[in-house]
Amino acid sequence: MHPAISSLELVEPRSLKHALEVMRDGQPIVPLAGCTDVYVLLNAGTRPGTRFLNLWGLDALRGITVNGTVLSIGALTTFSDLIRSPLVRRRLPSLVAAAREVGAVQIQNRGTIGGNIANASPAGDTLPVLAAVDAVLVLRSASGVRRVPFHEFYTGYRASVRRPDELIAAVEVAPVAGRQYFRKVGTRAAQAISKVVIAAVRAPKPRIAFGSVAPTVVRVPQTEDILASGGSLDEATAALLTEIHPIDDIRSTAAYRRRVACNLLRAFWNETA
Repeated sequence: MHPAISSLELVEPRSLKHALEVMRDGQPIVPLAGCTDVYVLLNAGTRPGTRFLNLWGLDALRGITVNGTVLSIGALTTFSDLIRSPLVRRRLPSLVAAAREVGAVQIQNRGTIGGNIANASPAGDTLPVLAAVDAVLVLRSASGVRRVPFHEFYTGYRASVRRPDELIAAVEVAPVAGRQYFRKVGTRAAQAISKVVIAAVRAPKPRIAFGSVAPTVVRVPQTEDILASGGSLDEATAALLTEIHPIDDIRSTAAYRRRVACNLLRAFWNETA
């Protein structure tokens, strides 16, 4: 059943400082960015909360810059912003490829990279890219800033180390050496949630991440080590099958996902040789 609008509270912060003070007050509140997922939940009657913090107007959380050698992407950067950015296209083409796979243009215009991270879906299109390039998340609270390696952020299905008083402020990525790769397999080419998604970097020590094959996006270190040491693709795919744990759901079967994951690994390795 849809919640009555009158039962919901929307807080419009005047500044990032004000938003962080609201987060600090101890009352449960759900940060909102593009709202592309929240609208779906509300329409389905799955109310994610009753108090919402509208971050959309906070320009302090927007922007794509380079600090030293590190690429910094503000949390409110939309998927359209990523696609249009010459800086991101040059340094993170795999992130641009992932952004192009997020819904339709309307969704790309509203959906944000910070929202994609906070939503914590194992099927999030940009998340395997951030895992493969060893991104770092910048979390801000009224008491300060802390940086968390992306691979340490998620603790389980839709669970993370973000505290209730913290906002995801930005994503930082050091220069990536090696050829980047991204591929998503879904029911159709557009506006479909992934059945399996891979992002990887072909380097002397390859970095490989998968989505939709476990409760969170996962790196596959044993598979990476086998390929780095000159092992065969058969050995690598055997290791991969021990490192992923797909499930049967409405979009696919676990058996299909295992097979597709192995095919994607082979495609990555052969196409980036």
